[in-house]
Amino acid sequence: MTEEGTEPTIRRVRSLDLGIRAAHSDGDACCGGPDPARVPASPSDAETDSEGDEVEPPRPPLWRDRALLPSAISGLALLAGAVLGGVGAEVAGIVLESIALLAGASTFVPGAIRRLLKGRLGVGLLMTIAAVGAVALGRIGEAAALAFLFSLAEALEDRAMDRAREGLRALLSLIPDTARVSRLAGDEVVPVRSLRELDILIVGAGERVATDGVVVEGRSSVDASAVTGESIPVEVGPGDPVPAGAVNGSGTLRIEATADGRDNSLTQIVALVEQANSRKGERARLADRIARPLVPAVMIIAAGVAAFGFVVGDPGTWIVRALVVLVAASPCALAIAVPVTVISAIGSASRSGVVIKSGAAFEAFGTIRRIALDKTGTLTRNRPELVAVRTVPGVRDEEAVALAAALESSSTHPLARAIVAAAPAAPSAADLVELAGRGVSATVDGAPLRVGSPRWVAPGELAGAVDEFASQGMSLVVVERDGRPIAVLGVRDEPRPEAAETIRMLADQGVDVAMITGDDDRTGRTIARQIGIAEVYSQQSPADKAATVERLQRERPTAMVGDGINDAPALATATVGIAMGATGSAVAVESAEIAFTGSDLRLIPVALAHARRGRRIMTVNIGLSLAIIVGLFPLALFGVLGLAQVVLVHEIAEVIVILNGVRIARRPRTATRILRTAPATAVGPVPGAQREDAPR
Repeated sequence: MTEEGTEPTIRRVRSLDLGIRAAHSDGDACCGGPDPARVPASPSDAETDSEGDEVEPPRPPLWRDRALLPSAISGLALLAGAVLGGVGAEVAGIVLESIALLAGASTFVPGAIRRLLKGRLGVGLLMTIAAVGAVALGRIGEAAALAFLFSLAEALEDRAMDRAREGLRALLSLIPDTARVSRLAGDEVVPVRSLRELDILIVGAGERVATDGVVVEGRSSVDASAVTGESIPVEVGPGDPVPAGAVNGSGTLRIEATADGRDNSLTQIVALVEQANSRKGERARLADRIARPLVPAVMIIAAGVAAFGFVVGDPGTWIVRALVVLVAASPCALAIAVPVTVISAIGSASRSGVVIKSGAAFEAFGTIRRIALDKTGTLTRNRPELVAVRTVPGVRDEEAVALAAALESSSTHPLARAIVAAAPAAPSAADLVELAGRGVSATVDGAPLRVGSPRWVAPGELAGAVDEFASQGMSLVVVERDGRPIAVLGVRDEPRPEAAETIRMLADQGVDVAMITGDDDRTGRTIARQIGIAEVYSQQSPADKAATVERLQRERPTAMVGDGINDAPALATATVGIAMGATGSAVAVESAEIAFTGSDLRLIPVALAHARRGRRIMTVNIGLSLAIIVGLFPLALFGVLGLAQVVLVHEIAEVIVILNGVRIARRPRTATRILRTAPATAVGPVPGAQREDAPR
């Protein structure tokens, strides 16, 4: 990316609401575009950051969101009108119902008309026709109710889209505002935006790397999980690459920048998510696809019926019939066929810990035939554990683990924490020295001890164990006493207890499963074999994950399940993105259409079955709605039915559609069982010890 291209990358993110909302309104085909209540009317209305870039004010709480004001007015006026009409004040009731109709319709009728003028049809136009037909029949209350419900649903969906902007903005907070750069005159602190390739960054212990680079001096362990997805921090030294946003361990590093401060791994992730959201915004809803041929046909036929009256010399009769035809074909039941099912289904899913952000996401979820899962933090616990120990003759496993824990007790490295957790009663160590990126040396009970990677502490006669454990996807620690290696410890991020059961449940539903991970191929395939996944894509960068998901969904509808920042582009690219919200990053959650508030993977197949059932109900509702239109049309055209009879049939059809739709509100029994039972405890050896003859 050129220097000219880097500046807009972050600037686009800082005003991302315009792009996302435009994409949303295009695909939605019912709203009027960005809501004036949320988009600054002029540059003076927008806030600016420290760099002078315009940024949108934070999304207001629900009760202060001006975009919901028309729906609130519509709902209150509708309720008051119904009450007054019920007590005999019919004129006042009609006035209030008219206010409710105007307030609700103002949120979608202008947009529907603008789209109609551009030759684009959708749910908004369906609702407009339904409301006009109801008013023509004197059913103002019914028209007001439709306008209120539809405007409220659209406003709430717009809020969900706003959250995507906030999540992406949070991603940029992983890049520090300033960086320490080595100059000829000494170290200098500069804004990150001024960093250029070949600058030498000085990154201290615990600091974040400001941009992509290569280590030129120093050794340390680096936590790059935010970008690469690797579950365990990696050791780096001269010549090793380090991505932007990675957290440095205990050593100080000098890093040569390989990317400008505004064009690095994290800003590219943001750009990928933005592009994916724009592409997906073009996807139309099921009701939109039906509306395209239906709406123009009905309008043309109604106009033709009226014109026929002038030809035969009886315009009055045929104009009335044209109105009856228009009302008979008015998609009242069709307009609520999908929303009533979606609202009921989303509410039911939320009680099971599954948050579905929009009706389009629910519809798409029901079509899924393949699910791609991230490994770290999704299929695994994201909590490294000591799973294997191999010792030389004369040394017990427990003794070796205790000696290693004595040295690792003062380290913050995840491998150290796993070893210490496996040996709570460790001896004390003296003269402890930690060498960043290598290991720890100390004296325990008068004997010199070293604990570290096989690259620093030679495994000697335990080299076979090192190869064996490495082939099983473990991170290795060698324990050396008096200059002799006495043990090799294997640490691994273990699968979730319910992972294998989840894969079986998905297979029973005819869903293919793939694993996509940033870890190396050996580690990824080891975990995949344990839980029953055959299709594995490893060593995937965020861009690679997005490209892999895009390729998979060209074959069949594909959902992506992840929890990390590095998963965000893939989540946004997939047919449906699913974020594990309990432990997932904010960016992953906001890039996805579906989020799980818990971490039990078994809810994925349960939610999928729920969505498929909801899709079947929607299909039945749509079929019934269309059958009513087809059946009423000839009866209205030839004068068999009048306005009153047509309205009555429509009312009965709407009641049937609503009752059928709310059936999905029942929470699946399987979800209830899962929520009431904790995941089974993983079966394995005593923590910290796996003997040579133990099954692996």
